[in-house]
Amino acid sequence: MAVIDVIEPATEQVIESLEQITPAALEDVIARASVAQRQWAAQPPQFRAEALLAIAAAVDNNREALAQLEARNVGMPISDARGAIAGVAATFRYYAAAPERLLGHTIPVAGGVDMTFREPIGVVGLITPWNYPLTIAAWKVAPALAAGNAVVLKPAELTPLTSLRLAQLAVEAGLPSDLFNVVVGPGRTIGSQLVEHPGVGKIAFTGSTDVGKDIARRAAEGIKRVTLELGGKSAALVFADADLDAAAEGLTGAVFGNSGQDCCARSRVFVERSALQPFLEKLEKVVANIVVGDPLSDNTQMGPLISAGHAATVQSYVDDAPVLFRGSAPTGPGFWFAPTVLHPIDDDHRSAREEIFGPVVSVLTFDSEDEAVARANDTIYGLAGSIWTSNAARSLRVARGVDAGALAVNSYTSVRIATPFGGFKQSGMGRELGPDALDAYTEVKNVFFNTTAT
Repeated sequence: MAVIDVIEPATEQVIESLEQITPAALEDVIARASVAQRQWAAQPPQFRAEALLAIAAAVDNNREALAQLEARNVGMPISDARGAIAGVAATFRYYAAAPERLLGHTIPVAGGVDMTFREPIGVVGLITPWNYPLTIAAWKVAPALAAGNAVVLKPAELTPLTSLRLAQLAVEAGLPSDLFNVVVGPGRTIGSQLVEHPGVGKIAFTGSTDVGKDIARRAAEGIKRVTLELGGKSAALVFADADLDAAAEGLTGAVFGNSGQDCCARSRVFVERSALQPFLEKLEKVVANIVVGDPLSDNTQMGPLISAGHAATVQSYVDDAPVLFRGSAPTGPGFWFAPTVLHPIDDDHRSAREEIFGPVVSVLTFDSEDEAVARANDTIYGLAGSIWTSNAARSLRVARGVDAGALAVNSYTSVRIATPFGGFKQSGMGRELGPDALDAYTEVKNVFFNTTAT
């Protein structure tokens, strides 16, 4: 049987070796999940709510162990990993309220009563990326289960460890067996089988736009429901009247957090011309002070990239770009990359147009509000963005003008459990998180009851 070696990015050592699931075994998993789903959906809403609360409690009780595992497998700083695991527990708690609130409508019609119900889809396939493995898994698993579905989760081959542990904890917490399944294997075989399987009614995918397009094409053959959260080239617009210190310091997390391996990273920063020099001076100090090192150290702010191959890809964007300044990074074992600022750079340079997915930011200048919005929108992506200004009217105008699904004013934080998250254009389709996520895991059923019959 084929084996996947899971590598620790900070040491380049194997953490664990896992057997890949076979196509025949995946068929069995989906069949058993279908049986478990019908039993789960028939349970009272309170039963499902209590099961999700129990999972949340299990995550809380194992928070440090999960954070250590996530930090080692991803290269994420341990302080960030602890926050991420706390967010996983909070996600399950949030969706524990959903089973008792999956409300329908009664609709006035002639000759009877019309009502709607939200029905589960059945077995859903979830395909998650390597950058925030457990966080993004929870975003999908929790609402899917809350809505009455069974789940087959395929995490990225690079980072499957915390997803596997979550499934174990869920069963230990009392979730019925065969309801939440984690399968390990390559996307080109196991992922494709999951997408094309007639017994899987929906696919939720987070990852690159190119892979998302392929999944959408394959899913279309069976008119399979699809949610896609894809790439981004998000912009921050910094006006001269903004708090420049906050705008610069915030980039520690907004573009260098998780080593820039974040689809929401504000990797294009447009600065009003009159504020450019003071902003760059502040940003240079920020970059110089970023602590890059051992993910398990409490002092670390940025860890390594996920793999040698990815580090080479990120480097290729910097090789032919104007580097204004860089921070520092360790040498020796590990896939290290120093935080990097590009300037001056044209909008059409590949580093300013393509998703680098690394700790690299392009700083560009603008002269007017209309110009800033137009250039921010000049991209195939539309995931996230930030507006920095002390002018309230401008902030609202610009927020309405920028074509992106998750925007923040005077902040880089645009993702919260209770609010919808997703992108415009080629950044995806559908929404995750908040109450909107439940729409993606249910079908609306309309029932007319004839009251004129005798």
